[in-house]
Amino acid sequence: MIASVRVRVIRILALGGAALAGLAAVAPSGATAQDGSGSREVTIVELDGAIDRVTARFLSRALDDAESRGSELVVVRLDTPGGLVDAMRDMVGDIFASPVPVVVFVAPEGARAASAGTFVTAAAGIAAMAPATNIGAASVVGGQGEDLPETLGRKATQDAAALLRSIAERRDRDVEALEATVFEATSYSADEALDEGIIDLVAADLDDLLRRLDGAEVPVQGGVVVLDTTDLRHRVVELNAFERVLAFVSDPTITFLLLSFGGLAIVTELLHFGAVFPGVIGVTMLVLGFAGVGQLPFSWAGVALIVLAMALFFAEAQAPGIGFFGVTGAIALVLGGLFLVGFFGAPALPGSPELRVNRAVVVVMGAIAGAAMLSLAWQLRHARIPGYTSAVQREALIGEVATVTTRLDPTGAVHVAGEHWEARLPEGSVAETGTEVRVVDVVGLVLEVAATSVAAPAPGGGDTPDVAPA
Repeated sequence: MIASVRVRVIRILALGGAALAGLAAVAPSGATAQDGSGSREVTIVELDGAIDRVTARFLSRALDDAESRGSELVVVRLDTPGGLVDAMRDMVGDIFASPVPVVVFVAPEGARAASAGTFVTAAAGIAAMAPATNIGAASVVGGQGEDLPETLGRKATQDAAALLRSIAERRDRDVEALEATVFEATSYSADEALDEGIIDLVAADLDDLLRRLDGAEVPVQGGVVVLDTTDLRHRVVELNAFERVLAFVSDPTITFLLLSFGGLAIVTELLHFGAVFPGVIGVTMLVLGFAGVGQLPFSWAGVALIVLAMALFFAEAQAPGIGFFGVTGAIALVLGGLFLVGFFGAPALPGSPELRVNRAVVVVMGAIAGAAMLSLAWQLRHARIPGYTSAVQREALIGEVATVTTRLDPTGAVHVAGEHWEARLPEGSVAETGTEVRVVDVVGLVLEVAATSVAAPAPGGGDTPDVAPA
């Protein structure tokens, strides 16, 4: 029995892993070439959303790709409301470490480099903005946009200001003007930012930017590069398929749903060995869910509570009719959703993606799970099922002829005496759906059956006679 369980679990994991490997294998690079026919190129990175760990991963990949291709420079076209502090720090570090010149261009008109975008823009070798754009408002808040407690807020604000001072000093930008974006939530228009020494130039569009960059000296890791931007081929890099999936599953609510439904699918597979489909779906959803968790500032307490909920649901199915495990599992599921992301109010910058699971979704999931478990407990208490087999019923079943409802190979299900039972043939035997078998014993929750040609055991519960041809 243990070996059978092990084989099925390995099969489920293998199929789920194969599905995910196929997804990663077909993920395109997310790059398109435009303009020009020469071999020299400029890599253009489009960042037009909130800054999170997926964004940081994307920028790191784009910079590595630009280096491997020998791009003349990287232009990060930025339009962001802000984002996560940790992701922003990673992006700043990657820009500083790039041997390829990096230009951050806040564009098109109407775009902004707010909050975390201020740090990324200031870290560029050359910072540029289009007309009618703005930069700033980088004060630190809580994960839900709320004000932080006084001590924590002061520490987080000083930490952010210190980072911005370091960036300003390294890139020779105005320290006081940048600090004001943190301490006073100041914002600047493109012209104001240029006058204050926050950025290096204002350009109408990408072509205008490249013309004005020709001959400019740009600091890079280990030195300074003089740009030659004439006749550069444009190569635009965007999120590839894998990164788009990561961006989708890293939404806290989606992550919670993936973990919840994935866990329930695994429980279903464990209760119905051989179904396979719930197991594969469950493994895939769990892997995607944990991939999403890895992109978020999550709490292990939330993950542990969701796992505990699934274990309690399984226990309820194994101890039918009690109800305690099911209700406790529903409570654990709700608490897991609440604690998973954002409950403890980690510091963030304005414009961060919503760092919590939607409360309505948590309540609905908990209610559905709790109602399902209570319904299961009620049905099991009022139904004559294998879990309530009495000695009298056992004696009555032995010798009865049952009809196979799920193929026995050697385990499956049968219908006998108006009830559905899990059944098991001797090892190596097979019985197709619709055929008849005879009950030879009742072991716990499972009927031991044999072909109808096998004689029934002697009355009184004696040993089963030897199997012989009819």
